[in-house]
Amino acid sequence: MTQRKISQNDLTEEWNAKVKIGDTVEYHSYPGAEPQLFTTRTAASVLSNHTPVVWLNGKSGCVAVDACKHLGAGLVDVGE
Repeated sequence: MTQRKISQNDLTEEWNAKVKIGDTVEYHSYPGAEPQLFTTRTAASVLSNHTPVVWLNGKSGCVAVDACKHLGAGLVDVGE
């Protein structure tokens, strides 16, 4: 049986189907880091053809979606 490799575009589409702009996410800046709460500022996109990323309110630059965990819509006011 051949396994199909999931493309970065597929991962991005999957993220965008679940996470909407303004939803709350838990972000870890590195493995084991204390989580920080943010709201999403943009839909996810593929950066430089290799990494699905999203921009967060109150965070400079984009972050990899795999460093974020979706918590839900409008859970907290994180001071945009």
